[in-house]
Amino acid sequence: MFTSIIRISLFFVLLLPLGSQAQNTAVLDAYVREALEANTGLQQQQLQLEKALYALKEARSLFGPSVSLNATYTRAAGGRSIDLPVGDMLNPVYSTLNQLTASGRFPQIENESVLFNPDNFYDAKLHTTLPLINLEIGYNKRIKNKLIDQQQAAINIYKRALIKDVKTAYYQYYQSRSALDIYKSSLQLVLEHVRVNESLYRNGVRNATALTRSQAEQAKVEAAIKQQEYACTNAAAYFNFLLNRDLNAEIKLDDLEPAQMLDGDAVQKPAYQREELSQLNHLMSISDLSVRMLKSNQLPRLNAFLDLGSQAFNFQVNSKSMYYIGGLSLQWDLFAGGRNKHRMLQAQAEQRTIASKYTEAERALSLQEEQSRNNLLAAREQLKSARVQVALAQRYFNDQLKAYKEGSLLYIELADAETQLTTARLSASVAEASVGIALAELERNTAAYEL
Repeated sequence: MFTSIIRISLFFVLLLPLGSQAQNTAVLDAYVREALEANTGLQQQQLQLEKALYALKEARSLFGPSVSLNATYTRAAGGRSIDLPVGDMLNPVYSTLNQLTASGRFPQIENESVLFNPDNFYDAKLHTTLPLINLEIGYNKRIKNKLIDQQQAAINIYKRALIKDVKTAYYQYYQSRSALDIYKSSLQLVLEHVRVNESLYRNGVRNATALTRSQAEQAKVEAAIKQQEYACTNAAAYFNFLLNRDLNAEIKLDDLEPAQMLDGDAVQKPAYQREELSQLNHLMSISDLSVRMLKSNQLPRLNAFLDLGSQAFNFQVNSKSMYYIGGLSLQWDLFAGGRNKHRMLQAQAEQRTIASKYTEAERALSLQEEQSRNNLLAAREQLKSARVQVALAQRYFNDQLKAYKEGSLLYIELADAETQLTTARLSASVAEASVGIALAELERNTAAYEL
């Protein structure tokens, strides 16, 4: 009975870590999609893209006409004025006419004094302008287009980093759960040892040493289980954080298919150009357009304008108060103290800086790719070795168990063999997680995941 229980327990414990890292792509890909939809950091990046799209619409609107309503109303008193001697000029004539007609039909009038500042005067108009020649507007629109491309590249950079983080957190959580299951299965073996040693001690077959040691092993494994439970909780909380879910939400780990961790060629050449390089390309294009836009400032700008309005005193509106004014305006900056030249030199220096960053980034990304390939190969070799160690530790434990049953082995030696087996299985579990993490890292560094 004792032998059967141990063998069955060992069989299930052995299966747990070996199948643990076999990723069920359906489950994991579903989590990746959920993270891409719900992650708050990615949502912030999307909002930046939305902002860039609105900036492009604003740049396009500069090509069209702009219409504004301008209105002024003035009250004035004092200030400069002009004297009009209408009374001095007309009163003698009016007096003569009154004598000739023997009537008073032509009254005397006063001289007038007219203020330059209009009093009780309004001017309301619709002012329309339309750019006819302005190269700066065209370059500004093209720059906004490139800024959208740059932000899209930034989003893809964030997405790839997020996918890698989600997969890494998934593998870490799975490894943590596997380790917990290993400890729990080990506890079942230890409890069986305690039961058997208690029975042997009561019957006088063995002394209390074996019982005491098995009880100490029980306490040690129970403490390891508690510690591993906290590790599982932390790993699950981080994974759920990436998916913007409740930190205690359930994580599916069932229905896993056996992983081909040691088979297949996962070290293909990059499927896509790294977004970091695309982003720098867009920055170089923006810098080039900025230089050309600054050069365009040396050329004239031509606008058309049209004013439709009404102006009069005392808020009168009639056919005489209505007016229109239209025309063309030309602006040509001939001298600005060298400011435009210095701005172009700054933009050209920025071009050279970005070109240098591109070369550096290209080499750095190549180094990352090479390192991630080597890390995957090393992790695979480690996993092969860990599985061999599990098999050897299993065989050694079986031999020690047989000797212990025959009475030719101390319990302390059996406990040591059991500890070695548990340690080997934990190492295999960690090695399997390392392969999964290395695969996620390589996938990110080769841009292999199609966004």
